[in-house]
Formats: sequence, structure tokens, C-alpha cells
Amino acid sequence: MGVFEIGNAGSRDLAMMTGWAVDEGWNQGLSDRIPFAAADPHGFLVGRLDGEPVACVSAVRYGADYGFLGYYIVRPELRGQGYGMRMWRAAMERLEGRTVGLCGVFAQQDNYRKSGFQAAWDAVGFVGTPRPAGPLPDGVTIVDAGTLPFAELAAYDRRFFPAPRDAFLATWTTLPDRTTLAAVQDGRIRALGVIRPGSGPIRIGPLYADTPDLASALLRALGAAMPGEITVDVPEANADAIAVMEECGLRETGRMAWMYRGEAPDVDVPGFYGVTSCELG
Repeated sequence: MGVFEIGNAGSRDLAMMTGWAVDEGWNQGLSDRIPFAAADPHGFLVGRLDGEPVACVSAVRYGADYGFLGYYIVRPELRGQGYGMRMWRAAMERLEGRTVGLCGVFAQQDNYRKSGFQAAWDAVGFVGTPRPAGPLPDGVTIVDAGTLPFAELAAYDRRFFPAPRDAFLATWTTLPDRTTLAAVQDGRIRALGVIRPGSGPIRIGPLYADTPDLASALLRALGAAMPGEITVDVPEANADAIAVMEECGLRETGRMAWMYRGEAPDVDVPGFYGVTSCELG
């Protein structure tokens, strides 16, 4: 065995990690690594064997007491040799003392439970081409979210996410390859969503809305802004979200386990229609 060392990921490493995820069959937003770096500059770790990258994990800190774990990958030819466990321990050490979330495959749930994680709900993947948009609810307009004060976007996001993430959100919503739309009624945000190109189907996330009809209207508007087959990961805990996806013509493709170590955060589940990212929460 050679020398295995764990260090912080640089910009090239983030591009490499995204490529590894695509190799694993994950549908990645094509520019996601840019806002990922803004979320936590030291939150991405790379394991190198004799200087060569062979493993990675993300352990991103949000605020003072929340974190999210993702990108847990070891190159296939080196699995079963303990490198993954060393990456895991480094990530958990970085997030020590915080509530930690992750989105993982069901086959690994028992291993996650050994580290104190408990299942909260399923993240249900939906894919398809949304049906055409119909009339908007009375008094609702859909606008480019970039025309709204960022403080209002951040406050709305905070209803559905356990901690402030302004630096990440500012980059996530404004990259030139994506579209961010908001439904506005009586001068306030009633729904918010982002659509972006992916390595597979076009990705939507997050998707928040005060009501199911607003979620449906915004989903269809996002689909019209970037036509093609789209995918969105939906909290199974929100039955209205499942119904909206089906009503818009999307079909279920699979499920992941959304888990927490520590007390599950108190977020607005009835308004939560699509997760931002299974890698960063």
C-alpha cells in the first residue's frame, strides 16, 4: 500500500469529483461545482494515494449548527481497502457537533445508521416533459427572480432549508446557464425554482411553493424556459408534491434515503416540492 493523504479540494478537484459522480450514474448540474465551492471553501475533501486522487467526500458546513455530507466516492478499483472509511471519518470529524444531513442509496442505510443517522423521508426522483402551462392563479405573476431583492429570495429559501446559505444561493440562482423564476402575488414571493442543464435530464432544484397550484404553475414555467426532459427530487413527506409531479406528467424513477444525524431540522415541509441538490442539501 502507498501513502494515502486527505486534503482540501481545489477547483480542478471539484471538476474531477463531478466527473466521478457522472461515472457513478449521478445526474449532475453542468455548472454545479461553481456554487458548491461558494457554499463552503473547505467543505470538499480529496483522498490521494501516492499523490493521485482516488477518493472524495463533501462535508459542507451551513451556519453554526448544520452540515450536509455528499460526494462519498472511492474509485471502483480501490474499494474495500479502507480508503472510504478514512474519508468518512474525516468528513464526520469536520461536521462534529452539528446536525448532519445526507441523501444516500438504500443499500447503505445500515452503514449510515452505524454512524448515528436515521431516515427522515425518501427523496423520490421524477422525470419527464412537463405538460404545457395553463392559466396562472388569480393575481400571480411569474418573474425572473433576479429582478427581486436578494434578501427576499434568501428569506424565502430559509423557510425550507435548515440554515442560512446566502453565498451559495447567490451563485446558485445567477449562473448564466440556468434560469431562476419566482411566482409573486401581492408583492411577495409565493414560489421559487431553479432549472439548469444536467449531465442527464435537465434538473430542477430547489422548487418551493406556498400551494400545490403555485408549484404546478412554476414547474411548468421552468420547463417552458428550458424545454426538454426534466428531473426533480421530491420529498416523499410532502404528499402534495408527489401529486403535483404526477399531474404535470412526470413519472417516478427511483428513491434515495434522506437521513439526519441529530434532531431533524424544522423546515416548511408542506411547501417543499423539490430539493436543491442531493449532494449539498
